[in-house]
Parts: sequence; C-alpha cells; structure tokens
Amino acid sequence: MMAHATIYVGCTVPLLLKGAQSRLFPSHSPLGVLRHSAFCYCTGNGTIKSKRKMDHLERTANNFRQEVITQAKVCGITNESETVKRLRLAITNKDFTFKAGQWVDFFIPGVSVVGGFSICSSPGLLEREGILELAVKHTVHPPAHWIHTECTLDSEVALRVGADLHGYQEGKGNRHKLGTAKLYYSAKNTNELLFKKNILGLMKAFPGKITCCFHVTQQHSQICKELQPHITEGRISEKELEKHVSSDTSWYICGPPPMIESISKLLTNIGVPRNCVFFEKWW
Repeated sequence: MMAHATIYVGCTVPLLLKGAQSRLFPSHSPLGVLRHSAFCYCTGNGTIKSKRKMDHLERTANNFRQEVITQAKVCGITNESETVKRLRLAITNKDFTFKAGQWVDFFIPGVSVVGGFSICSSPGLLEREGILELAVKHTVHPPAHWIHTECTLDSEVALRVGADLHGYQEGKGNRHKLGTAKLYYSAKNTNELLFKKNILGLMKAFPGKITCCFHVTQQHSQICKELQPHITEGRISEKELEKHVSSDTSWYICGPPPMIESISKLLTNIGVPRNCVFFEKWW
C-alpha cells in the first residue's frame, strides 16, 4: 500500500518520530503494513467501544511479542514537561531489537502490574549506543506512578518488545514510495508539546514532506518566535482536516479515549472512509 499523504492527529507523536528518526519511512514502512491487532479501525458510526478496564497484558494478549526479555538499567531521566518523563534505558542483551511502531512490556521489580509503553527513540539509537527511550506521562497506573515517584538512575527493569507492525510482509520485497506527512499536534500549552524541537528539525530536514501544525488550548504565556509560525490556538477543527480528505490519504490518531472518539467522529462526518482511519487502543 502506498499512501500519497499521511495525516497524524493527536496528543502524542511516537509514530512520526520513530519512523522519521530511522531516516523517515524505511523501505518496509510501518505506515503501510498494519498488523491486525496493533491498530484498530473506526467503528461504523465512528464510536469506540470499550468494556471493563483491563490491564496491559490482557489488552494485548493476542499481539505478537518477541521471545527475548532483556534486563535494562535506567541511565537517564529527563522531565520533558511537567507531566511527562523521558527514560533512557541501557540495554544489556545484544540480541534485543525493535522496529519503528513497537511498544515494550515494562517489568518492574516489586510491582505486580506490567506496564506497556511506546518506544520514542529510533532503532538506530539502540544499534549505535545500546540505548532505548520511553516517554511516560504521569498517572496513578502503578508502572507510570513508579517511574514518576520511585525510579532513579541505575534502577533495573526488564523489557519485552510487542506489536510488530511489519508483520508477515517483511522480506517480500515490497517498496514504499515516500509520501507526505502532516501532523496536527494538540496540547494544553507549548510546555506540553513534547519533542517539538525534534519535529521542527524534521520539518527543516524534509521540506515539503513533513509539516506540522501545533495546537494549544490553554496557553497563557508568550509563545517563542521559533514556534509562532506553527502554532494555532484552540482545538483541531473540522475545517483544517477536511482539506486533506482524498482517496489516498491515511489517518492515524493518537491520544486519550475522548480525543480519539471526537476526532474519529469528525473524520466520519467529513467523508473519510473508515478503513483509512487507524488508532492505537490502549484502554
């Protein structure tokens, strides 16, 4: 499948960064081949149904997982925002690998609940430096709470990779033409726009191929000059998205359930086919 354009709509940006940081859309792009359980289509009326709250392992029980479980040591902790910490993890097992679009099962000694976190660094960083990075938002969920309140440098955890988006197509020689990617990224304020410098860097590195519109809904301070041309105040609107509707555009939504629910309904209203809309279902 070759997409002329790809639209990302969300409150987080893992797929764009992971694909682009490995030199933007490798020959077997995760944007083209979506494993059956890794992403979910919109339902017929644009709504998203969820049953009782399940833990990470229950929700992803049918997803592919590598057999390799590796020990890892925390070698860096950075506050990306007031609510998000970035962890740098030194990987001890040289056989541990991952591809853009995957998450990790996150095992913490003494914590019975297993976490599930998207990887926000590129496979290239792991190959070069043996480092993997996660960006984790603060919640009361035990693994996230541990990362924000108890995790320290040299804390030891274990990781296992899940959700291979390349799936069975890998190795079949399919090539994917580089299309264009438009990111609509919404947050409360510019401090919560994680990886904004990375995104601006990608826009400069791939002019015309990657563009981004940042939205802020509760900005009270002055916006820096570098960001000003790319900032829109208020929520992502129907008017903005409808100009991208075409038969060869794929839409990827990432964010909390109410946001995914709202945007999926909006896309249905403007005529986007259901099979062109994808989102990660983490609840």
